[in-house]
Amino acid sequence: MTPNDIDLVQSSFAKVVPIREAAAELFYGRLFEIAPDVKPMFKGEMKEQGRKLMTTLAVVVNGLKDLPSILPAAEALAVKHNDYGVKPEHYTPVGEALIWTLDKGLGKDFTPETRDAWISAYTTLSGVMIAASRRKIEAAE
Repeated sequence: MTPNDIDLVQSSFAKVVPIREAAAELFYGRLFEIAPDVKPMFKGEMKEQGRKLMTTLAVVVNGLKDLPSILPAAEALAVKHNDYGVKPEHYTPVGEALIWTLDKGLGKDFTPETRDAWISAYTTLSGVMIAASRRKIEAAE
């Protein structure tokens, strides 16, 4: 990720914050549409789940300028998600649902350059999370 990518992600996320509840609804609606097998992993109230998602995204987005500071939390989150049944292959539809949600929520402000920046950020973070998840799975075998 370049400094420009980080700026684009952070500035575009600032525009998501005012619509965070609607964005969370869009995200989970899309995720369950393209990956219905993940829906049973969500046992709690979805509005609360949406709040957690947006809080986590805010922490990650705000920490992108100091990536090493947020990587341990991302790894811990991935390991925790293993306990819910999340597998490495689930990260692809999550990324697709995130990009789709940003496109719908930001409209014309979700430029191709901004889209590429988000894909770069998600690819970086999900790669770290997938590696942590795989290490946990291998350690359990």
